Amino acid sequence: MAKEDYYELLGVSRDVSEEDLKKAYRKKAVQYHPDKNPGNKEAEEMFKKVSEAYEVLKDPDKRAAYDRFGHAAFAQGGAGPRPGSATAGGFHDPFDIFREVFGGSGGSIFEEFFGGGGGGAGDGAREGADLRYDIELSLEEAARGVEKEISFRKLATCTRCHGSGAEPGSKRVPCPTCRGAGQVTTSRGFFTVRQVCPTCHGNGTRIEKPCHECRGEGRVNQTAKLNVRVPPGVDTGSKLRSAGNGEAGVGGGPAGDLYIVIHVKEHEIFERQGDDLFCEIPVKFTLAALGGTIEVPTLSGKASLKIPAGTQTGTTFRLKNRGMPGLRSGQPGDQLVRVQVEVPTHLNADQRKKLEDFAIACGDADEPVGRSFFEKAKKFF
Repeated sequence: MAKEDYYELLGVSRDVSEEDLKKAYRKKAVQYHPDKNPGNKEAEEMFKKVSEAYEVLKDPDKRAAYDRFGHAAFAQGGAGPRPGSATAGGFHDPFDIFREVFGGSGGSIFEEFFGGGGGGAGDGAREGADLRYDIELSLEEAARGVEKEISFRKLATCTRCHGSGAEPGSKRVPCPTCRGAGQVTTSRGFFTVRQVCPTCHGNGTRIEKPCHECRGEGRVNQTAKLNVRVPPGVDTGSKLRSAGNGEAGVGGGPAGDLYIVIHVKEHEIFERQGDDLFCEIPVKFTLAALGGTIEVPTLSGKASLKIPAGTQTGTTFRLKNRGMPGLRSGQPGDQLVRVQVEVPTHLNADQRKKLEDFAIACGDADEPVGRSFFEKAKKFF
């Protein structure tokens, strides 16, 4: 059966660069590593194949020979170079190739990705988890900034054992499973694989007498309180980071962080558009026709707005610097005010008579539709 092409095994072109070749191997090696595919013989075989392909193609002399002679370059008595030369056959253990690329000592994928690559016991220190807290603000609070006290549950360092997990006066002893190595060795076919010890999780030791307060965890669940200062200008989705206020670390590891996620409630008058605010103001049709000045609400109080005579419904006015403060720039946005002209729905006899007289004076009775629209619509009649 013909051997598979080395380039195709790694999913690369024949002119692939050294850097891209290494990236391709790393991806395939992780995909087919026996630790990730326990008991899968096909994956095990593919792991050997991609390792062999990378061993050849990473070496300039071997790659040149392969490009010229193919697999025959490494076959004893084949058409390629003589056995014993720099490009003769014979390949290394696939785990040697894996260690060369990824580092570490055992060739185990657990070592490379979970910190067990030293071959001995680790200190077991792990960083605490980050936490998320969602907080809801009014638009006014988001505009001026606010300080709020929040409370939340988290894993905090045990005050009895100070995070060690051991009762006062107790100590750590060597792990009976790995005998202090922090790793255990297993055989899979002709592969020998080192993995993090499942008993001590790589520490190499266990607690002689666990702390009765935290049961050896070194952390306890408790309610924490924190004052959070929210800056002006935040919007829904803004995040604030409070370093070290996440869950406590394990084995002396650093604490995680707390992320406060902002949610701004909808406002009954204003709609936010970036740093600008938008609102609609109803005005009487007499004011729109004759013009005048009205007071409009803003987040900082009332403001005067001049309405020119003849203002049409939908006209938008801009109030400079009356919007939200910029979160980073500090420069405030504007407030946009759109006018909606109100038409009276109930008229008494006197009001109706005066409007009819006004319509006659304006010629509205003869031309109830605007002339400009009528000119555009003539072709439909």
